[in-house]
Amino acid sequence: MDYQLKLVTNMTTELQTQLTTMTELSVANALEMHLKDIFTDFAHDVDLSFYDTEGLFNRLQHDEHIMDANQSSYTLTLPMRKYLHLAVANIAENDVVDLIDDEYSYSSMLQQADGQVTDGSEILPSHTTGLFTARQHMEVLSGVDQTFNVHLYMANCATTLVLDPKGQSFTELKVYATGFANSFNISDSTYVYPDSSPLIKADRVATGNDLLCFCSVNFPSRDAVPEVIPAASSTRADTNPSLWQFKVYLTKSDGTVTETILAIDEPLKAGDLKVIKGELDDDGSVRPYDSRVGVSVTLDWNNGGTYTPEL
Repeated sequence: MDYQLKLVTNMTTELQTQLTTMTELSVANALEMHLKDIFTDFAHDVDLSFYDTEGLFNRLQHDEHIMDANQSSYTLTLPMRKYLHLAVANIAENDVVDLIDDEYSYSSMLQQADGQVTDGSEILPSHTTGLFTARQHMEVLSGVDQTFNVHLYMANCATTLVLDPKGQSFTELKVYATGFANSFNISDSTYVYPDSSPLIKADRVATGNDLLCFCSVNFPSRDAVPEVIPAASSTRADTNPSLWQFKVYLTKSDGTVTETILAIDEPLKAGDLKVIKGELDDDGSVRPYDSRVGVSVTLDWNNGGTYTPEL
């Protein structure tokens, strides 16, 4: 079995086209360093399962290896029959996503952990590794040496919000991304989207200058906005659904909080990085530079009289 990670990503193109000024170039360099363990073709560990293709579709053989390479080969002796082979890389050290229900091929999935629920919002950290998966039907023949080439492709992605503070003062700034899948079915390569997406905490990335940079790592968004029938009490955000969002909470010096929701209609796909740029206004809201990004602002925002604490 010959395994190779295939990193298909737009990261270099996205950084080169979105971050072009001298000041922004340092942000691009900081982002590359921040995401070096995410957008990588280097696998630390691989989990290999071989399943029956008929009957119960149960697992017939399971192997785990420390790969520590872009490509590696393993020699296996398997009984003569047809198999569905599923492989996962970089799952062992991911603190947010687990491989679950892998005793059967049809139920094997990458499952995002449940977040901490605070004031009605589920919050969890970004993924900590770039996850890669593969699926391959194979038939082992009797008395024949065979080589199977297995290519693993990335299953998660990343978002970045870059802000020019424009000299605005604040005591705290928190950024979350939301609208993404929470699990991935490995055998048929499909994502599952919850009715209510958790908030993925975007980590602050030190830029070495005044620009503010926040980055999250998560599963992809939907490819299309699901149809929504507005209710009588619908808000603007409800009636103008987006594929995914940034939610920004800025605490001003007087203690009030401004909430800005940035709505993005461009799909975020596996292996991709999306950079959104903007600036801070006097009222603490975010003004995106891209006119295609929807904006909803709530001044003096509060959530039931409390504010979401930092995790």
